[in-house]
Amino acid sequence: MRWATAGPWIPYLGRDGAWRNASVCGCKSDCSCGELCEVRLDAPVHDVLAVEIDGETLPQDAYRVDASGLLVRTDGGCWPDCQDMAAPCGDPGTFCVTYRIGLPLDEAALAALSELVCHLVKDCSGGCGCKVSTNRNLSRLTRQGVDLEFADPTLIYSELRTGIPAVDMWLNAVNPYRQTSPSRVYSPDFKRPRTQIWP
Repeated sequence: MRWATAGPWIPYLGRDGAWRNASVCGCKSDCSCGELCEVRLDAPVHDVLAVEIDGETLPQDAYRVDASGLLVRTDGGCWPDCQDMAAPCGDPGTFCVTYRIGLPLDEAALAALSELVCHLVKDCSGGCGCKVSTNRNLSRLTRQGVDLEFADPTLIYSELRTGIPAVDMWLNAVNPYRQTSPSRVYSPDFKRPRTQIWP
């Protein structure tokens, strides 16, 4: 007896909570054999504040956000195929998504950001700046002849530093090699699984 097959099978969890086997060759998308109704948003998506179709706001359990900024409909409906781009949001024939872009910050990042904002705000107000008197980037001091040598500010900026100790310590902790973009590894043999990032 010979069994016919369409290729390897991948188990997946359906919307009804039941496990099913999906054929790799027969699937229409990367996570199920049913066509997903999705819209790509500019990533990274921090959270979705509202989704409006024809002026009606959808409940938050009617959609989710997957990695790469895919807004996926989960209530069985689908997103509009077209809309009136000249009409304001909330009018009939419109489809509007209000969301925030960015990554969540931890406590160390918030402290570093607060130091940077404090420095910029006080410096723009005509004052002496936020802790500028204790942060002059002094590299050499000769007491008798009163010779002071300060670090070149252009060198500090070229090394992706700010000159503010709290900010630079955080930058060195999260980016010790001062890379300008995250490292990525791509393999034609490995397909990244779909992951949900919100809610």
